[in-house]
Amino acid sequence: MPERVASATRETKETRITATVNLDGQGTSKLDTGLPFLEHMLEQVSRHGLIDVTLEARGDLHIDAHHTVEDIGITLGQAIAKAVGAKQGIRRYGHAYVPLDEALSRVVVDFSGRPGLDYHVEFPRARINDFDVDLFHEFFQGFVNHAQVTLHVDCLRGKNAHHVAETVFKAFGRALRAALERDARVGNVVPSTKGTLSG
Repeated sequence: MPERVASATRETKETRITATVNLDGQGTSKLDTGLPFLEHMLEQVSRHGLIDVTLEARGDLHIDAHHTVEDIGITLGQAIAKAVGAKQGIRRYGHAYVPLDEALSRVVVDFSGRPGLDYHVEFPRARINDFDVDLFHEFFQGFVNHAQVTLHVDCLRGKNAHHVAETVFKAFGRALRAALERDARVGNVVPSTKGTLSG
């Protein structure tokens, strides 16, 4: 089986991001973004998705975290899109429900080749430490646009903001793991009656 490893770099006047992923990894991560809480969430994606992730980000955090968080989503999406290639033999669809105490989230992903985000997550407060929770939407929007996936993210319940965020990102990792898993019954066939998942 060919290795599913790829890197992507994004450099603008606002940010410089480099991401490397191994879709068949052990769930290890090396993250350096200047955003500790986002790193905590991305570590969940790596660990629960069994995707090795190395990510370095430098951005205009003196203004705010918006550009950096969005561009991390973009660059991670680009790296995963490169690593999965033409999508032969993958399961394509993945979903996961993840609880954490009172919180419960569901994430469903389709490596359809068509970017789409349906995001329904309400946080009980606007910030976790100094992280603006509105930026999670920007992360996922950047990701889906460049990974070329359809993604549904729903927090079904939760009263603790940290728990809500953690269930979302753990479920995201688990859904990616399920969708990207190779299906021996499929072989090298692209899982689409069209014969392609390029859009």
